Amino acid sequence: MNSKMKHGLTAALIVSTIFLSGCSGCKRTLKSLGSDITNGLDRTVTVYDYNGNVIKSYSGKFDVSESENEVYFDDEDGKRIIIHGGIVINEEK
Repeated sequence: MNSKMKHGLTAALIVSTIFLSGCSGCKRTLKSLGSDITNGLDRTVTVYDYNGNVIKSYSGKFDVSESENEVYFDDEDGKRIIIHGGIVINEEK
């Protein structure tokens, strides 16, 4: 084995050890990677008004994104849901 392969193997082992060490950031990274590979996570997204009343609830397997003014996702039927305002709770099942 040449020195380049040894360095590459050593780097791979170090990275693997860090990811498998159980740190919270590593767990989030692995969960995000799994979500990307399997087209989302099983979730329930509930939209509430400012008085705490449920406006609408969505369940299914999807990824949720957000910007400064909105929360959006594509539901299981491929329909884009964009939520402006309200209080949005995103729960993973």
